[in-house]
Amino acid sequence: MNIHEYQAKALLEKFGVAVPKGAVAYTPQEAEKVARTLAGPAYVVKSQIHAGGRGAGRFADNPSGKGGVRVVKSLDEVSKAAADMLGHVLVTKQTGPKGREVKRIYVEEGCDIKRELYLGMLIDRKTSRITVMASTEGGMEIEEVAHKTPEKIIRIAIDPVTGMEGFHARKIAFALGLEGKQVGAATKFMLAMYKAFTSLDASIVEINPLVVTGAGDILALDAKMNFDDNALFRHVDVEAMRDEAEEDPTELEAAKHQLNYVKLDGSIGCMVNGAGLAMATMDIIKLYGGSPANFLDVGGGATKERVTTAFKLILSDAHVEGILVNIFGGIMRCDVIAEGIVAAAREVSLHVPLVVRLEGTNVKLGKKILAESGLPILSADNLADAAEKITKAVKEAA
Repeated sequence: MNIHEYQAKALLEKFGVAVPKGAVAYTPQEAEKVARTLAGPAYVVKSQIHAGGRGAGRFADNPSGKGGVRVVKSLDEVSKAAADMLGHVLVTKQTGPKGREVKRIYVEEGCDIKRELYLGMLIDRKTSRITVMASTEGGMEIEEVAHKTPEKIIRIAIDPVTGMEGFHARKIAFALGLEGKQVGAATKFMLAMYKAFTSLDASIVEINPLVVTGAGDILALDAKMNFDDNALFRHVDVEAMRDEAEEDPTELEAAKHQLNYVKLDGSIGCMVNGAGLAMATMDIIKLYGGSPANFLDVGGGATKERVTTAFKLILSDAHVEGILVNIFGGIMRCDVIAEGIVAAAREVSLHVPLVVRLEGTNVKLGKKILAESGLPILSADNLADAAEKITKAVKEAA
């Protein structure tokens, strides 16, 4: 689960992470009111959407205008910047061409920036540990830094037995070229950030940029946090921060039915049970010249109703030109899957090619249900056969 910048800063501040003073606003009037509580004379007005690159982004109705993050120097300019952003669609590299409507902004006090650094913490699957990443190249996307100058990225994996210690933080601080009181401030900052990460079951905490001010203070000028969905039951306050308007409506609907769905850019819809099998199914579709439209794992104990819902979710994507169902019936029975497929296909008036590969418990009964349904369903003997048939069917239907 993602949250907005202002929410991330509020959470981090509770753990002692230093952030500039600021507050959220939903109208130009509220934005000016917030600015009056700040020191000035410089203020930063930031669009709040779940996407990076806001500063370099452009508004759809004014592509030649200023971006979604603006530094202004008066209360009138705060109000005007807020009016320019609120209710308008901001397009960035991460939103895609459709962009996202700005429904709230964050107004914070400006600061004297001497240096911009990068600091992040994430779960590294290779080491199964929380890994701290830092770089002197703050303000840039870390992927770009990794591609162009990988030697400028510092990585330290933290042993879960000891947790992050002062020497870890000091090692990073020295590697970033910090000196004097900056080292102590950075050490306090990183230890507080680690505490927030572990206490809140975060999966990513990213500070970009982490700034050193003219006075030598260390501040989180921007903040991104992502949380482990499976641990949200332990953090009701964090779950309450969820902004469903920023999430894909199809993925939200899938989650309500305990379906794991991720929309992709292809044309062949996939319905599979098991994440590993789903990945293999997408890979073999690519191998045979097709492109998957989604990742969809219906799980091991799906019901007929859940399968029907999954089928509807796939077909709700206008880009889907064919569907491949690949089910290995272990806990899940093939006849239940077949009944769900038939029910869904009739309910939505199936209009695209459908290939089904069933194997496992009650497979003969499942195939019988499909064969006697009267629907134009192509049966496949194995996964390769299924991938070949669906890619061929989609090309012929085009």
